[in-house]
Amino acid sequence: MAGRINDEDVKAVRDAVPIDAVVSEYLQLRNAGGGNLKGLCPFHDEKSPSFQVSPSKGLFHCFGCQEGGDTITFVMKIDHLSFSEAVERLAGQAGITLRYEEGGYNPSHQRGERIRLVEAHKIAAEWYAEQLATSAEADTGRVFLAERGFDQAAAQHFSVGYSPQGWDHLTRYLRGKGFTDKELLLSGLAQEGRRGPIDRFRGRLMWPIRDIGGDVVGFGARKLYEADNGPKYLNTPETAIYRKSQVLYGIDLAKKDIAKASRAVVVEGYTDVMACHLAGVTTAIATCGTAFGGEHIKILRRLLMDNGSARVIFTFDGDAAGQKAALRAFEDDQKFAAETYIAIAPDGMDPCDLRLAKGDEAVADLVEPRTPLFEFALRQIVSRYDLDTPAGRAAALDEAAPIVARIKNSGAQHEVAVELAGMLGILDTQFVVKRVAQLARWARERGGKGPAPDRHQHASQQYAAAQPSAAPRGPALNLRNPVYATERELLKLALQRPELVSPAFDAYGVDEFTAPPYAAVRQAIMDAGGAELGVQDPQDYLVKVREAAPDDMVRAMVTELAVEAILLRRAVDEAYAGAQLVTVRRRAVERRIRDIQSQLTRLGTHGDPAQLAAVQNELWVLQQYDQSLRVHGAAAL
Repeated sequence: MAGRINDEDVKAVRDAVPIDAVVSEYLQLRNAGGGNLKGLCPFHDEKSPSFQVSPSKGLFHCFGCQEGGDTITFVMKIDHLSFSEAVERLAGQAGITLRYEEGGYNPSHQRGERIRLVEAHKIAAEWYAEQLATSAEADTGRVFLAERGFDQAAAQHFSVGYSPQGWDHLTRYLRGKGFTDKELLLSGLAQEGRRGPIDRFRGRLMWPIRDIGGDVVGFGARKLYEADNGPKYLNTPETAIYRKSQVLYGIDLAKKDIAKASRAVVVEGYTDVMACHLAGVTTAIATCGTAFGGEHIKILRRLLMDNGSARVIFTFDGDAAGQKAALRAFEDDQKFAAETYIAIAPDGMDPCDLRLAKGDEAVADLVEPRTPLFEFALRQIVSRYDLDTPAGRAAALDEAAPIVARIKNSGAQHEVAVELAGMLGILDTQFVVKRVAQLARWARERGGKGPAPDRHQHASQQYAAAQPSAAPRGPALNLRNPVYATERELLKLALQRPELVSPAFDAYGVDEFTAPPYAAVRQAIMDAGGAELGVQDPQDYLVKVREAAPDDMVRAMVTELAVEAILLRRAVDEAYAGAQLVTVRRRAVERRIRDIQSQLTRLGTHGDPAQLAAVQNELWVLQQYDQSLRVHGAAAL
């Protein structure tokens, strides 16, 4: 059982690793104003970015799905790690040695499962690469690469390796590094043999497959020897860290250029990725033994930010299998905001063969957009029908019209409908145009099954909806209500700019916040030590407030308010903060005045004189205080 990580070390990890640097490894971030950054949420599908990162606060929050937290929380959620595993990974990046309160300094047997599997793959990749570089047996692999135009420097750049032909070379090496047989089997690096675990990969060229964060999570292995009865390419099996539908080979090398250029090139194999990158096409990536699908699209969308001018270029072989793959890719075309294209090299060569035959310039020229993917799909469909007969033209129209109806740009849709009429030889162009428009309308109607839930619903609304109906919740939380809007604004200031509202804010009671979720956040701030703590240590302050939250709903609200932009009508300064403090306080005073006036009405003229005098005195004091707030503002607090 792993010991608890020292609290000071956890804080050191939070402080050492900027949240924007970590998040940027997984998605493209752009300026959102107010010092915040925004991007497409990696935790749910969305068309426009509602995921925000606050580097100064060390927090992220999605205003769509309400996921939020700090750097550690992000790594936990994005890579499905435990708290200790996430801290260990970030500590490794920052070069921080962690102390454990029970069990000393991070012994290897205490590491989390995912961390151990990733570490095993890292060591295996380094060992395979060393074998390729130094082993005499690996000469077959070096010749294979050289024949395809890849020298030793290229092999090192892509960390290509070689797995020896023996039964258990890697297994024995990893055992010597402290890995158990169970870990080796779980990792997919070994498989059960007659007398225990043996190497899964033997006598093959090895391409390490990394996730978007750069960790090796699997391998692609190419057969080199005729005596090998296995498949031409053998990939790591599905494991706790490797899902072939969720990884793209080369994404770790290509992600920054994909985001910068708003362009991605999808090729078919590992050597094609190598050829493209060496030819200057550094946005090339490939799937790993599976068709390009929905999970791959999610990865690219986060990098492309659903920019309408972004481009995704698919390169497929010109053979029947390549054409089938292109049509399958078109099935998912609508999931992109980016324009999709297809590039097929002359003579059906793939990028690796093209680079060998015609050089780097030919590869760079190949991936310049040539044919929109929908146009390729149409030509493939039309070519299957006998257009010399009315029946053939009608059948081709029935299959091709839905393709045109799915084109995102309505203007382009009309033009392509006209082109389709020409391709089919249908003289009545308007008939084809109307047919396409009708299909597009039907598709929209089928997709509209009632109003979709509001993705930008605030955590405050979700919080109110989640409370037990028997509990008093106060009025419904309408964010257009100026009372709630001001309370929200004051809490944002208390979390984001505590120096502007402290120490006055710490004297505010929980009952001065009328919205239940806001009252809960006020209580959490109080339990964490008050806004004054935020002046002394802003980063630790937010951590403590989130820890003080009684449940995940309140914790999500704290994160949301700490990240959400302050509603600027002027500069965020003491005057603006003072106005929010005064408004919330005056409304609390006014509510109390109304309560006392109601009490006086109930007491009437027959109440106890002493009680009546006390109530009247309280009313007078509150009225004077309200007058002072109105005249002197924050100075009267």
